[in-house]
Amino acid sequence: MGSGVIHMFRIPVRRSLLLVSVLALLFSVREAVAVEARQAGLPGAPAFSATGIDGKTVSSRQLAGKAYIVNFFASWCPPCRAEIPDMVALQKAYKVKGFTFIGVAMSDEENTVRSFMKSSGINYPVLMGNQQIVSSFGRYVEGGMRSIPTTFVVNRSGQITQVISGARGKAVFEKIILDALTPAKPAR
Repeated sequence: MGSGVIHMFRIPVRRSLLLVSVLALLFSVREAVAVEARQAGLPGAPAFSATGIDGKTVSSRQLAGKAYIVNFFASWCPPCRAEIPDMVALQKAYKVKGFTFIGVAMSDEENTVRSFMKSSGINYPVLMGNQQIVSSFGRYVEGGMRSIPTTFVVNRSGQITQVISGARGKAVFEKIILDALTPAKPAR
């Protein structure tokens, strides 16, 4: 029974992996096309200022000229927890190039977030979510923000280039970061 059972599942697993790979490729192409289609009329990122968990102020004014990703998350959210190690690694790699993640903790107590940041090794600013910041960014989501993680990508020109609902992996985030760091092309 041992090897026969393994062999019996080998083909469906391979087909499943192939299907997942094809879907990931199609998703990446769709995302790239959507970004290019919006280049002409990208909305400006909302102005914000808040005190981070570490006691330092984080504001859109400080981020002017930098690419950044605002990620709404919660310490208890499994998809949020799954993408954070990749975000930590990418923060380490791209901070010197003028990029940062900004975490916005939702539906959490500050002490819980502080503990989660320490245990997860979060190396980027984290703010406590409040109605003002949720409303400011939520207007860019049809129907408002209703799920986490929700991620907003802001390029060096201060424009929102993508709004992403759901978790993403390291390769997708890295492509997004590289695109956000690329200077905007002048309009023709």
